[in-house]
Amino acid sequence: MSKSNSNNSKSKQGLNIYIAIAAILIILFAGYKFVVPQENTEKNTQTNSSLAQGTLEGKDLKIKKADITEKASFYPYEETGTYMEIIAVKAKDGSIRTALNTCQVCYDSGKGYYEQVGDTLVCQNCGNVFGVDDIEVVKGGCNPVPIMQENKSEDGDSITISGDFLAENKAYFERWKK
Repeated sequence: MSKSNSNNSKSKQGLNIYIAIAAILIILFAGYKFVVPQENTEKNTQTNSSLAQGTLEGKDLKIKKADITEKASFYPYEETGTYMEIIAVKAKDGSIRTALNTCQVCYDSGKGYYEQVGDTLVCQNCGNVFGVDDIEVVKGGCNPVPIMQENKSEDGDSITISGDFLAENKAYFERWKK
């Protein structure tokens, strides 16, 4: 065999080895999702935040202001017959912001809910990052559904969110797969 043919043969062998390694890596990467246990997506679980407890006044949800910090709290609400969550968090200016824990765009996917990462909320469907300070300020688009002043009342100790408002917005949660 000539030196040229020998080099071509070695070159083809080397290329075949690289292709085989690349194929194995692709298969391993694609199979990773099925081999490594995935995080629990059952209703009522949180990976980085805990569920908080509000109190009911009739069908209204009452949240103690003293319990609200820069770490988002997620308040469960089921008086509508559908499991819902309300986000309450303290913004940098000290004000308390509230929203439904569902995305205005992605809610129908069943995964359009938020988890906090640093001082942002991240949509678990599309990955949109939303600043905590933008809750109740930015409306529309891939953002949490704001609970505006007309849908809640405040006193020195608490915020009360209207049960009528929550009932009107339960459709945002009907396909939830949290």
